[in-house]
Amino acid sequence: MQRWRGLEDIPQDWGRSVVTIGSYDGVHRGHQLIIGRAVERARELGVPSVVVTFDPHPSEVVRPGSHPPLLAPHHRRAELMAELGVDALLILPFTTEFSKLAPADFIVKVLVDKLHAELVIEGPNFRFGHKAAGNVRLLTEFGGTYDYRVEVIDLRVRGAAGGGEPFSSTLTRRLVAEGDMAGAAEILGRPHRVEGVVVRGAQRGRELGFPTANVDTLPHTAIPADGVYAGWLDVNGEAMPAAISVGTNPQFDGTERTVEAYAIDRVGLDLYGLHVAVDFLAYVRGMLKFESVDELLVAMAADVKRCTELISAYDRG
Repeated sequence: MQRWRGLEDIPQDWGRSVVTIGSYDGVHRGHQLIIGRAVERARELGVPSVVVTFDPHPSEVVRPGSHPPLLAPHHRRAELMAELGVDALLILPFTTEFSKLAPADFIVKVLVDKLHAELVIEGPNFRFGHKAAGNVRLLTEFGGTYDYRVEVIDLRVRGAAGGGEPFSSTLTRRLVAEGDMAGAAEILGRPHRVEGVVVRGAQRGRELGFPTANVDTLPHTAIPADGVYAGWLDVNGEAMPAAISVGTNPQFDGTERTVEAYAIDRVGLDLYGLHVAVDFLAYVRGMLKFESVDELLVAMAADVKRCTELISAYDRG
């Protein structure tokens, strides 16, 4: 998959293409429907498929300080899109100047002049341009002038866990924040992932016999609610079953919220300085402060046993 940052990176001889535009945070199952359809139609038409997205998130530029928790960083989204068969990913730097671009100018500068769109695939609520004034109806109207067509994909509705709500990043963020990893995975189509570099912590886990990787998470990451979770610690593509702790470590009066993962039954791991991923499968229990360290150790042993059971019963496909 080709990756471009900014309109100037698009090859001068780029021909017609099928395009879809959006933030696509998380590349959840609703996004997969739209992107998958774009890939399918591009192959039918014999042209490349292009996904257009933005960095930073538009809300951070329009309303500074309102950046939503991110379900996936850009490199992870690119991996997921490549797996869907996307031919090219265009990341547009979202600046104050860019935010003031009128919908008509956005269409001309991006879709017409640079990507030579033959077909544009979007969801029904797609908005674009200054103050989000552009919509699917306007996009379709301009298609008659600039020789492209528009296809709208209705997002499927989730099951009972979401109360019949459509797939959405907003709902996924809420479920992650509540610690509902099963509900989040239902929308994402996979466990929620948190990434970052392993840094040195207080090393209490090592002292207690449960050495953990203390993950310095990427900015704006959507972090699950405080508690203990079953999941995986992914290091260089190797997914190791893990017991994961999120919180301030109240047993030792901690104040900093951390994400720590214990790779179950793995000995002698040296992960400091490595970029790792933590996949959250299931919530096990809330974060507690015990009467003694001995009680904590009993609880931790029970946590590891429960995590092992949950992971063993899960089919990653």
